[in-house]
Amino acid sequence: MSPLLQVKNLSKTYWVQRRSLTALCDINFSIVRGETWGLVGESGCGKSTLARILIGLTPPTQGELLLDGTLLPKRRDLSMIRKMQMVFQDPYGSLNPRMSIREIIQEPALIHRRTIDINQLLQQVNLPTTIQERYPHQFSGGQRQRIAIARALSLQPDLLICDESLSALDASIQAQIAALLIRLQKELGLTYLFISHDLEMVRHISSQVAVMYLGHFVEAGPTELLFNTPLHPYTQNLLASAPLIDPIAEKQRTNVALPGEPPSPLDPPKGCPFSTRCPKAMAHCHTTPPALKIVDGRQVACHLY
Repeated sequence: MSPLLQVKNLSKTYWVQRRSLTALCDINFSIVRGETWGLVGESGCGKSTLARILIGLTPPTQGELLLDGTLLPKRRDLSMIRKMQMVFQDPYGSLNPRMSIREIIQEPALIHRRTIDINQLLQQVNLPTTIQERYPHQFSGGQRQRIAIARALSLQPDLLICDESLSALDASIQAQIAALLIRLQKELGLTYLFISHDLEMVRHISSQVAVMYLGHFVEAGPTELLFNTPLHPYTQNLLASAPLIDPIAEKQRTNVALPGEPPSPLDPPKGCPFSTRCPKAMAHCHTTPPALKIVDGRQVACHLY
């Protein structure tokens, strides 16, 4: 099956006080239509930067993006924007407080000169059709995120980018919104890029997962394979650090925290980006960057393999 989204050699560099800061370094991946790609990693690793480049809010320094086989220009036209939409982290900050719910959902369609059925969109996200003249401050966080999803669906996109779209919600509401996303994917044939710190939620909703560290992909592959047998030392520690449901097991397990702090992206390690914190680092890990290679059914960037 041909991929819906292809990312080739994508990099992003910022200049901070005359020094270069590499937020993304040579990112390559593809997402097949109808699947969910999970993206995990520590804060500051580049997940949101990648999302903003994909949606067109931030231009890349280099690299190519192809959507359904069409090369995306740096300046997106309306037809390309329509095919890819984003659900942001803060459901209140992403909605205009001066606009009614009807105006919020209808705005993308007006810009793209399309007709939409607002009642149908509200029903799809399990909201009553009688709320159209109300305003964002009159709703809970979960309801506002449903409104944001309805707005994103108004243009009938192929790809939906969810950038930490559950993290600002209560645990029970997170489960409801995740179930909504899964149902909408089945009904509408949507494709997701799902960015989150919640590893269990990523495991639940994703078919493929990529792990980022300091702007690099360190491991990527099928969800269950990566979660059950992680190969990269960073992936192993990241999964081991997730809290356990059993409080007794959580209390009894040994400390899994990584030593030290993540290096500054203004002064990254010369070799493997994880080499300064890796318990298995060898001499050439500090001098030679590892390339992503296929190992046991997934991609991994580590000199151990």
